[in-house]
Amino acid sequence: MTEPPLKLNTARNLQNIMSSSCTEKELQCVLHWFQGWSPMQKDDFLKDMVDKAVPNNVDALFDAMDTMTVADKPPSIFQCQIKLFSQWFQGWNNAERNQLIQQLQILDPNFVAKFNFEVEKMNGNSG
Repeated sequence: MTEPPLKLNTARNLQNIMSSSCTEKELQCVLHWFQGWSPMQKDDFLKDMVDKAVPNNVDALFDAMDTMTVADKPPSIFQCQIKLFSQWFQGWNNAERNQLIQQLQILDPNFVAKFNFEVEKMNGNSG
């Protein structure tokens, strides 16, 4: 008796994931997390993405200062995910960063539209 196609497909998918580069795995993680985030978390992620796209944003500095507090509790899973994303993002080249945007465009076109609008606004290209 042969294996069901589902098991073969699963084995192939696992093999594809195992042969993926480290950056591809990081991208897959971020995209997976994104799908599970609430709208509020996606808004926070959007701000983080805009801050990375427009690094000289003074408002980002003030926002970061506002969030710096002594915490009585450990960081949330979302905060850990954003921290990991930030660390990974620093190591990605422009093509890999663009790949993230392209994949997010497929998952959530409205998110990418907001991102593009905010980046253009920060760069002084709107209106």
